[in-house]
Order: sequence, then C-alpha cells, then structure tokens
Amino acid sequence: MFNIVLVEPEIPQNTGNISRTCAVTGCCLHLVRPLGFSVDDRQLKRAGLDYWKDLEIFYYDSFDEVERTHPGAKFHLYSTHAEKSYCDVKYNEGDFLVFGKETAGLGERIINSHSDRILRIPMRPNERSLNLSNSVAIVVYEAFRQNNFKGML
Repeated sequence: MFNIVLVEPEIPQNTGNISRTCAVTGCCLHLVRPLGFSVDDRQLKRAGLDYWKDLEIFYYDSFDEVERTHPGAKFHLYSTHAEKSYCDVKYNEGDFLVFGKETAGLGERIINSHSDRILRIPMRPNERSLNLSNSVAIVVYEAFRQNNFKGML
C-alpha cells in the first residue's frame, strides 16, 4: 500500500523492526546504501524474525536513484527540522514515506531540495528525536488510518 524508504540506515535492529512493520502492513521497504550493517546481519534478522518471507524489499545506491526509478511518485520526507506536522498531509496509496539515518537524518542536500515536502512528528522542543522504527510506525499507521486501514481489516 505504501513505500517506506530508509536513507542510509545504520542500526540493524531498527531496520529489522521496520521490516516487521512493513510485512504486517503490506508496505514495501526501500533501502538506500550505504547501509550501516550487512543484510545478512543476525541482529537484523532477529528483529524481523520470521517476517522476511513476507517482505518486498528494494535496494538503491542513492536517494536520487529512488526518485528516478519512481517518476511521478509522491514523496513525503520526515525530519525533526520541519515545521509541518505529518498529520497535516493527505496520504494516498503508493506514496513514499522517506526517513533518514539515525545519527544525521536525511542530510542537508535532501532536505533543501525537498523543503516543500518535509514533515515532522511533534514532540517536546528540547528532545532530540524519536527512535527511527517508532517514527516509521507512527507515520505508517497515520497513513493507513487516513485510508480506513485498507487491506488490513
């Protein structure tokens, strides 16, 4: 239903948890290299448990490649530096939900070139950020909620 893009994820447990969220919701997972772990990593597999067989996963060498591969797609990007809330947009089937790496987010180049599509999850002002896998789950379930949980009920 939706496409989850992780740009240069670093922590295998987060990606494993996100893969589980993708499997149980029917979302596709798109991973942008470099990855901070091997896709054969034991911790990655453990976090995703037996959901790997239910996961549709794609690999790219850059975020530009993701965009070139999916022309005309609607991309929503998430950053703690955004002003607009993730709840203030309409999510449609096939949209791409893009998250950055745990230590640095999406990076200045991506944020600057997509400034009109950057969203945030509201939180207390003096806190750094939410865990990446929690952030993905929050946004994915809002997107499904807006679409009456199509395909899940």
